[in-house]
Amino acid sequence: MKFVKTAQDPASSARCGVITTDHGEIRTPVFMPVGTVGTVKGVYHKDLKDDIQARIILGNTYHLYLRPGLDILRKAGGLHAFESWDRPILTDSGGFQIFSLAPIRKLTPEGCTFASHIDGSRHIFTPENNVDTQRVIGSDIMMALDECCPGDATFAYAEKSLKLTQSWLERFSKRFAETEPLYGYSQTMFPIIQGCVYPELRRRAVEHALALDCPGHGGYAVGGLAVGEPEEKMYEILEYVDPLLPKDKPRYLMGVGTPVNILEGIARGIDMFDCVMPTRNARNGMLFTWDGIMNMRNAKWADDFSPLDPKGKSFVDRTYTKAYLRHLFIAGEMNAGMIASEHNLAFYLDLVDQAGKHIEAGDFLSWKDAAVKKLSQRL
Repeated sequence: MKFVKTAQDPASSARCGVITTDHGEIRTPVFMPVGTVGTVKGVYHKDLKDDIQARIILGNTYHLYLRPGLDILRKAGGLHAFESWDRPILTDSGGFQIFSLAPIRKLTPEGCTFASHIDGSRHIFTPENNVDTQRVIGSDIMMALDECCPGDATFAYAEKSLKLTQSWLERFSKRFAETEPLYGYSQTMFPIIQGCVYPELRRRAVEHALALDCPGHGGYAVGGLAVGEPEEKMYEILEYVDPLLPKDKPRYLMGVGTPVNILEGIARGIDMFDCVMPTRNARNGMLFTWDGIMNMRNAKWADDFSPLDPKGKSFVDRTYTKAYLRHLFIAGEMNAGMIASEHNLAFYLDLVDQAGKHIEAGDFLSWKDAAVKKLSQRL
């Protein structure tokens, strides 16, 4: 994997670049739709490519490991072949799911033992078998196994958690260097910078990852944010780690977030984002637009026959009216969530594309400050 920076905003850390993988180029900044179990929920791949123009999507190691399982994925030739997606794929390590499964998991220096949410069966993720699992999945970019500690963790807990993550990263990097891709194309890995809301721990995490000097480290992920800490703390941590991370590698902010979060992340040097919010909220009737947020269940849209979003880039914005989409939600039609998901994902991709254009124009910061005033208001 290669990364080339193509533009830099003069008034902030925002930048544009191009990541090159064997499955194609990824222009940054980029938003990556989440395809947890091998599909972006409610959206056809044709629409992901042609309408939404997704450049890369995600898969979830924990969920894919449990179902359909590694035997099926290996026989299929990896996740790209299994889900018929010929563009890049990124997989997380399952660390966030480990965090979410707190009542039914146990962390040890060896790894994480957990109970399947499907049938209660017991499993273990170690750094070594996590590499092997992501080799079988065949993602272009894999995340190192980590522990994601809560945003309100004490310094003592966060320090202990970071030491575990660092130990796992050493073993993960070693296993990655000892193994080869399975399907004839290259893979890279990103260490995950943890440390909760404590700058000292974040500094240690960055220094440790850099000191490993592993050739497989294609970029760096910032994890453990948007997990309960105040939003201002997230921005403070991003500002703190920005000058510590290499400028010639992409930075990925995991699981974040709202349109405003994304623009503020870009301003602080982040290149890559993912979040379930655009599709999850879409299924509940929430649409993100350049003018603010629409709740499509509101009665005010019942006889509004204007286009769904006159400023939208998706064909659904030009094809359907607000009144029609509200009707589908009130009627409980499956198509309601599909239309809303397509709109929201297209909006998120347009958001990062517009950010890139303003970075190239040199006026990103002033444009961003004006945009955030509108993005969170309710319509």
